[in-house]
Amino acid sequence: MTTVSRTTPPELVTGDGPPPPPHRPWVFIYEYQVLVYRRLWRASISSRLLMPLFFLLAMGIGLGTLVNKANGGIQVGDRMVPYLLFVVPAILAVQSMTTGMGESSWPVLGAIKFFGGYHAMLATPARVIDILKAHVAYVATQVAMAAAIFMVVAGVFGGFPSWSALWCLPVSVLLGVAFTTLVVALTARLEDDGGFNVLFRLGQTPMMLFSGTFFPISQLPGWMQPLAWFTPLWHGVEANRALALGTGNLPGVFGHLAALVGFAVLGWVLALRGLQRRLVP
Repeated sequence: MTTVSRTTPPELVTGDGPPPPPHRPWVFIYEYQVLVYRRLWRASISSRLLMPLFFLLAMGIGLGTLVNKANGGIQVGDRMVPYLLFVVPAILAVQSMTTGMGESSWPVLGAIKFFGGYHAMLATPARVIDILKAHVAYVATQVAMAAAIFMVVAGVFGGFPSWSALWCLPVSVLLGVAFTTLVVALTARLEDDGGFNVLFRLGQTPMMLFSGTFFPISQLPGWMQPLAWFTPLWHGVEANRALALGTGNLPGVFGHLAALVGFAVLGWVLALRGLQRRLVP
């Protein structure tokens, strides 16, 4: 005998509820990931809020005080700005990068190989492209929430001089999506997590240090500067900084956004192919 509680939806009692829309299975996968995160969100506080806040205090305020005293700020275009205003948009971009990479490395490999989550999803009407859609949407949500919280905190410290900085939020989400698709493409081709050591030590850390985050890339040796141009992080840093400070021009900003879209599309194509080869016999 079936026990019906007062909160049981009628469609579960009668069995007459509408079936899930066949063209939107990715929405249900996304909802599942959000429900899981509601139980695990405390574990992400350090990486999503505390680490960017530490960078803000140590670099923007601590080191920034010395830079401002020594040089009166830092040159951006044709004007000098306090170091805090220079570094805050870049820290926001770095946070988006780390969120996208972190959520698309071990969690994706685990769902592919160790826990079988993706295989279970494929036993439903969901397809590989639905899994990828849901993952990208979920990480974009994570990036948006983390970026919004950091922007509020940085705003309290005076890190954003004008309301135009609000445009940094969609740019940060786009940057996070670019890293998400690229890292999923790599993860889908790995047999174990050893490749992540190379990714984070020789990929993430050098990008953070040499993509204009803490100093303009014009201070790098001439042969190193073009290397920064081919990283998503540099384009995200430059777009955020131009929008936050009002120092850029529209063609320049749109150029950075076009580059981020290009990285995201490239990563999407490679990720979809990699997941199909890995998950579909």
